[in-house]
Amino acid sequence: MTKVVFYKDGDNYYGFHEVGHSGFEEAGKDIVCAALSAMTMLIINTVEVVWASDIKYEIDDETTDITVTAKEAIPDFAENDEKQFAISGLFYSYYLQLCDMMEDYYDYLDVDVEEKPYV
Repeated sequence: MTKVVFYKDGDNYYGFHEVGHSGFEEAGKDIVCAALSAMTMLIINTVEVVWASDIKYEIDDETTDITVTAKEAIPDFAENDEKQFAISGLFYSYYLQLCDMMEDYYDYLDVDVEEKPYV
C-alpha cells in the first residue's frame, strides 16, 4: 500500500510525503503507481517551471519514498498572492484527486493530512 500524507499549515497545503508500494500489479503494469508518479512529477514541474518557484523534493532511490514541499504555498513566504494560491491549490488538488482514487483503490492507497507548520 502507498501512504500519502499531505502537509498543511492553516488553510494552506504545502507538501506531501509518499511511502510504500501500492502492490496493485507488478512493476511496469501498476496503474496506481503510474498515476501517483505522474501526478507527483506534474506538481514538481508545475511549481518549478510554470510558477518559477523553489520546490524541495527528496526521492529515496531504494524505497522510492518521496517528500515534496514548496514554501511559496505559505503566505509568509510567497512572492505574491497569485503564486501562493496557485501552488497551495495544486497540492490541495492532488489531495482531492487521491481521495477520489481511494474510493476504487482503498486496498492500495491511503491518504491523510497532517497539520504541520512549514519550517
